[in-house]
Amino acid sequence: MSNENRCNRERNHNHEFIGSTKLAERGEERHNHRFAGVSSLAIPCGRSHYHVLETTTDSLDHIHKICVKTGLAVYLENGEHVHFVEASTSCSDGHSHCFEVATLISSPLV
Repeated sequence: MSNENRCNRERNHNHEFIGSTKLAERGEERHNHRFAGVSSLAIPCGRSHYHVLETTTDSLDHIHKICVKTGLAVYLENGEHVHFVEASTSCSDGHSHCFEVATLISSPLV
């Protein structure tokens, strides 16, 4: 792949993500949520890039919003890359949830 094609691919890609929040609240109210989505396109940052993850959690009797920037690209041995996030959801029903997630590789079949 030429450098120009690789640069275009780097700029014009996104990642899927899927995860679960950590537990919040106590007693019978103790629970977590699941979430999934597709990131924004790559946002250049120095010699790397990041993405924005924006989604909502699944609903029990409430939902939480997630809107965070990923870390910069972490390159794997095969030339693909992932991004990591450690953050918290929005507050809803009097609480928020911490979560950690790694994006999936972009275009895994290409």
